[in-house]
Amino acid sequence: MLDWVLILAPYRKDASYMASLLLEHGIRAQAVTATELPDRLAEFPGVLVVTHEALNPVAIKVIAQFLQDQPNWSEIPIVILLDRAAPQSRIQSALASAWPRSRQTFYQRPVAALELVSGIQSALLTRFRQREVRDYLERETELRLELNHRVKNILASVISIFQMTRRGASSVDGLAGDFAGRLTALSNVHSVVFNAGGEEAQLKDIIGATVAPYRAEGHSGIHTSGPDILVPRGVGTTLALCLHELATNAIKYGALSNPEGQIALTWDLSSDPDPVLTITWSEHGGPPVVEPSRVGYGTRYMRSALTSVFGERPEFMFAPEGFRFVVRGPLSRLAQKP
Repeated sequence: MLDWVLILAPYRKDASYMASLLLEHGIRAQAVTATELPDRLAEFPGVLVVTHEALNPVAIKVIAQFLQDQPNWSEIPIVILLDRAAPQSRIQSALASAWPRSRQTFYQRPVAALELVSGIQSALLTRFRQREVRDYLERETELRLELNHRVKNILASVISIFQMTRRGASSVDGLAGDFAGRLTALSNVHSVVFNAGGEEAQLKDIIGATVAPYRAEGHSGIHTSGPDILVPRGVGTTLALCLHELATNAIKYGALSNPEGQIALTWDLSSDPDPVLTITWSEHGGPPVVEPSRVGYGTRYMRSALTSVFGERPEFMFAPEGFRFVVRGPLSRLAQKP
């Protein structure tokens, strides 16, 4: 907790007096015997107060062991109350040797109550600052691990996208163009999720960022609509790459190859006890649709990736009046995806 004081003062009522004094000023304090000292130190007090009478070899050794074992961020303040007649220089030198690099503050008894309370309050503030440093270091370590994990995932995605693009490429220029487009889709999703401030983002934002490059200035051949739905980062990345594939095919062979062509990209959520998300890509106004004689790698990727995410195979419908694509699955399944 770091916000309480441990008092080792075996002489008469010194311990109870100091505990009462500190409590009057809103500071929690606990008196302790030499036998109890190791266990109470393990509870990490904010400040340790030790009187001259308690400085025996056993107590000094116990405190020394605690100081040695405390974590790097910790430097517990030790307040030592010495009698006026005590050999103060010799005691300070001995404690500096027994407790090297420890934070020690010495008071000569009798000490004014206000002076003692002020000194302990200052020591607790120091302890609070140490705790802030500890929390900062822990958060920094957590962020570094998270960043390392995300960078590895991104690099794995880039490698996967390159392999997918390479297998379907017929020329170097085609490879470069398709690879750049897929990386852009990946980048757009990461931007959307980052701006959302978490591991989820609005589906409409992911879709909007993905189709934005295919919308001409002042005119859009892709019309999107659907309710607000949060999806995890991994699901958003998969959807973005698949929508990029659909848009690329529409530019080459479908509705976007014709100035008059239009695409309706919609999504809706059923009201069942386990809602089902349905995403539909519907083209019209383009050239007559002919089902390809062979299945390209992009289509195979979409089938595999979307089946994994949604739990159901997507539908590819090559109607003469316009290509149509539908994928659906339980929203609960999407929420479980990393």
